[in-house]
Order: sequence, then C-alpha cells, then structure tokens
Amino acid sequence: MPSVLPNPLIPGFNPDPSCVRVDDAYYLVTSSFEYLPGLPIYRSEDFSTWQHIGNVLDRVAQSGIADSVSGMGAWAPTIRYRDGTFYVIVAMGMSARGCVVFAADDPAGPWSDGVDIPAVDGIDPDLAWDEDGNAYVTYSAYRMRGDQPGRHDGIEQVRVDLATGQALEEPRSLWSGTGLQFPEAPHLYRRGEYWYLLIAEGGTERGHAASIARGPSIEGPFTSGPANPILRATGTSRPVQNTGHADLIEGPDGTDLIVALGVRPLGTGLSFSPLGRETFATTVEWVDGWPLVAPVDLAGRAEDFTEAFALGDPTDLADPGWLAVGRLPADVAAIEDGTLVLTGIGAGLDAARPIFIGRRQRHIDSETAILVRPCDGAGGLGLRYDERFHLTATARRGAEGHLVVTATAALPGIRQSTSHTVVGDDVELRLTTRRPHRLMPNDGAGGDLITLEATGADGATIVLAEWDGRFWSAETAASFTGRVVGPFAESGSVRFLDFAYRGNDAVAPAPSTRPIRETTHR
Repeated sequence: MPSVLPNPLIPGFNPDPSCVRVDDAYYLVTSSFEYLPGLPIYRSEDFSTWQHIGNVLDRVAQSGIADSVSGMGAWAPTIRYRDGTFYVIVAMGMSARGCVVFAADDPAGPWSDGVDIPAVDGIDPDLAWDEDGNAYVTYSAYRMRGDQPGRHDGIEQVRVDLATGQALEEPRSLWSGTGLQFPEAPHLYRRGEYWYLLIAEGGTERGHAASIARGPSIEGPFTSGPANPILRATGTSRPVQNTGHADLIEGPDGTDLIVALGVRPLGTGLSFSPLGRETFATTVEWVDGWPLVAPVDLAGRAEDFTEAFALGDPTDLADPGWLAVGRLPADVAAIEDGTLVLTGIGAGLDAARPIFIGRRQRHIDSETAILVRPCDGAGGLGLRYDERFHLTATARRGAEGHLVVTATAALPGIRQSTSHTVVGDDVELRLTTRRPHRLMPNDGAGGDLITLEATGADGATIVLAEWDGRFWSAETAASFTGRVVGPFAESGSVRFLDFAYRGNDAVAPAPSTRPIRETTHR
C-alpha cells in the first residue's frame, strides 16, 4: 500500500462505496441510480490502482430500473464474499423489486438475475453471516412502500434465506445512531469478541458522518462508541466534505482502512461540488477496542489521465464505463460505416430518457472532445446532471453547407443559448472545466469554469460559451449522481467518430492551450 492513499480513490460519480478483500485482490462497488449498466465493480491489488472490470446490472430486465426517475434506481450496494461466491445486495429505489441480492462466481460478471427480499422495506442493505452460517440483512428502515412512504424507523435487521429471499423471522430494531438525522448505510463486522455496527448519519450533505457501536452478537444489543461520530468533516475547512457512508476493510499491509463517500467542493466557502459524491479512503487505528479514523485528505494523482475511443469500434463501445439513462448504451446507439449513430426523438437532454451515452467526469480540471457529423440531424456533446440541469453543444446543417453550433445552458425554468457558424461537414466539440483561480479575495467564490468550444474544418476554434459551474454541482442540482459527459442526438441521425478525455488532479494546473488531440476530419 502506498504511504499516501490517492484521494479520491475512485473519482467522479461513485458514491456509497462498499469493498471486499478476496485473497490478494480488492473489489469495490458503488451506486449508479438511474444509469445502466449499473453498480460498477472496480478491482485493485494494491488499493491504489483500480480497474473498472464490469457492472452488476448489465441487463435491463435484470435491473428493474427501466422506469426509474432521476435519483432513483440502484442505491447503496454492499459487496461481500462467502464460500466461493460474490454477493451484491442493493435497494432498487422506487422499483417493484425493492431489496435484491445478486450473485456471481466472477465479480467481472455475469451476475445472476437476483433474488428479491420482500421483507426488507428500506434502503442501504448490508449482508453478513453469523458463526453458524445464518445470513442477516441489516438496513436503514426508510420506508419505500406501504401507506407511509418516507417514514424513517432507524436501523433494522432480519435473518433471511438467500436462496429464496424469504425472511426467517420478523425484522428487529437495532442501534440507530447518536440521534443525528437519517441513520443509514449499516455494515456489520466481527472483530475479536465483538460484533461492530458501523452506520452513517447526519444526511448525505454537509452534516454527513459515520458512527459505530458494538455488541456480543450479530443481533446486538449494541453499545455506542465513546467518540462518535468517528468520521465527520462538518464545520471544518477540509478539502473533502460530506464524509460518511463508510465500509471497513483490511489494507494490503494488514492495517485497517475505511472507504467512504465525500465531495470536493470549490469556492472560498467550499460551497459547490461539481463532480458529486466520490469514493475516498482513509486509515483506521484501534484504541481500547474502538476505531480511531483519520480525517480524509485530498491527495490527487499527479499524472494526467487520458482515454480515447473510436466510437465506430464495437469493442470501444463495450467498455464498461459507458452509461445511458434507464437503458444500455447498445440500446441507444448503432454502429454504421465505422461511426456511432444516434437518432434523435425530438428532444435533447431535457428528455427523461435522452438519446445520450456518456462517461463520468472524473477530474475538476478536464477536457472532453468529440468529432461530430450532423448528417440530417441535430446533436453533439452534452453534460448531464439530470433532465433539468445540463449543458449542450448542438451541431446541425445550416445554409451554404456550413454547420450551425448552438451552446445551451439549461436550469429549471431558465434556458440560455448562443449560436455560431463553422466550416465543414464535421466539427470537433470540446468541453473544458477548470477550477477557479483566486486572483482576488472574492475570486473563485463560485464553482469551476465550464467552456464550450467548436473547431471547424479550417482549424479555427470558436468559444461558444463560458459558464460558472456552480449551477451544475451536487449542491445546486441536488442530485445523488454527478456529471456525465458524452454524445447525444436531439433529432434526425447524427454520426460520431471519435471521443477523447483528459483530466488532471493537480491542485493548481495551468490553463490548457492545446486541444486534447489534433482535429481530424473524414
């Protein structure tokens, strides 16, 4: 394990992490909400370098979230391993499936169709086994069904048959925290003579925290720890806020670690988090039988991160990092004549199910570029938080063979657009995000700076628009997800040839003066 953990550990929209160690490898899963494929699985052997190896939800019928609204879908999974089988248990927010446990021999997939557990009326389920091999589901009793949806009854637990999903007893109440709001995200661990119950409380915003209790049995009774909450950034100036929803794991060198969600807010008041909730890690020491958790530090990776895709290559489109809303990317996109084709439905990113595929924005300083051939349609490059909060650069055929490119910023009840003409049949659209530069005492009070540009066949680059990114951040959009960036179609057929992304986590990088790649037109 490196002397300093890279943080964020899994960048971009990757909240609610859960991690398991099997032999010398680690497997980590995060929430995906309305996006498919869902519940990404990451693998590492050193707890520093992580590879996205697959997704639990890779079939629409299996997921049960085809009709989920934004912010619902697959919530807060837990990954565990027992007797040669990997399990992921998850609550499907506002889905008829409710709590579901999936199983696989290989965490890269394929995963089973899942077994529903009807007795669990809540969210954030945990899976643990007692000394006799009995399976227990412990969960946050936030009621999703029945005559009082939204009622919160604390942390509950039920013993279940994983093969059938049937409850073997009535649910019981457990320790529900120190009195802060929204006790959730329970995880159970056996350590020495005690069972430990780790939960989140305080809400997933600035009050977020993790607290712990212990007891003699998996069923309790549980006694609150003497130093709760054991993880919290509230009221501090730490660069990582909202820390909570944690899972304990043994690190490569035998020391204990915690993975937790957090945000990287910008601005002089640490007010706006453009990337949403990400996965972070920190160290744990045990003192008198209780965990002492170090604050979560920000430790960005020094090197540039780059990736490029030939969108007309089916292999590139099969990369597990591509996302679509409520359906799979392959159900939205077609590949024809070496290009990716999206066919619009008369609506852009305003649609609940847009013709859009994208990838998580993983760096505050980033550049995304795509080569677009509008053909008879209108489409281009979009940044989505949800159908109300998004940005687009839309290209369409104009007069005299030129292309008209329109940059649009969308907020609830507000829309701003500006258009420019570029030369050629193809246009490279580029979205750049940069953290604020604090040249004056009040400079950088907002979010990042978002710039949309277009480069035509003559090589001339036009700045389409620049916006303050605070309006497309977790605090303003109030979304559980994060920024997803990629190609979309509004109407007609639009072809896409290439996609490239570059990001850097340096604290204060110099503004870029070059494109991600040399513009090509074919």
